Amino acid sequence: MSDTEEVVEEEATEEDEGSKPKPKFMTNINVPKIPDGDKVDFDDIHRKRQDKDLQELQSLIEAHFVQRKKEEEELIALVTRIEKRRAERAEQQRIRAELEKERQIRHANENRKGAKKQTEREKKKKILGERRKALNIDHLNEDKLKEKASEMWQWMMELEANKFDLSEKFKRQKYDINLLLARVQDHQSAKGRGKGKTAARLR
Repeated sequence: MSDTEEVVEEEATEEDEGSKPKPKFMTNINVPKIPDGDKVDFDDIHRKRQDKDLQELQSLIEAHFVQRKKEEEELIALVTRIEKRRAERAEQQRIRAELEKERQIRHANENRKGAKKQTEREKKKKILGERRKALNIDHLNEDKLKEKASEMWQWMMELEANKFDLSEKFKRQKYDINLLLARVQDHQSAKGRGKGKTAARLR
């Protein structure tokens, strides 16, 4: 084979190769660069990744416990408010019960006083009824009428004397009560001054 034939064959071969479709490659991929002269420590990379995951897990756990603590504090505050409200309600009910009891006692005392007043009034009516004697003078003659008038005059004088004695007795009792009250006040005042002097000496 001559040199000319070889050249023709090579050109035909090149044309055949040029006519074939060339494979397409992605040109935007950056190949990671490995530093020259350094070795890649995959164990160190794995350890750093584990440390990072561990830190993230710890952060999540801390955030969870912080949130849980906050929720527990809110729950405790809510329970405290409920207990306080319950105690206030119980205190209000107790006060209402005491007021109702006092009202009932006061009402009973008023009724008792009213009954006592009624009883005293009835006693007074009875006494006056006994003292107020019927005259029965229609059948009496002049002498009997004079005698009856004299008897009633004597009875009226006795009543006036009793009234005077009771009035004087009431005045005397009132004077004695006022005197005793004055003595008590003087005693308390003297006792208070004594305490004040003792406190001044202690200072």
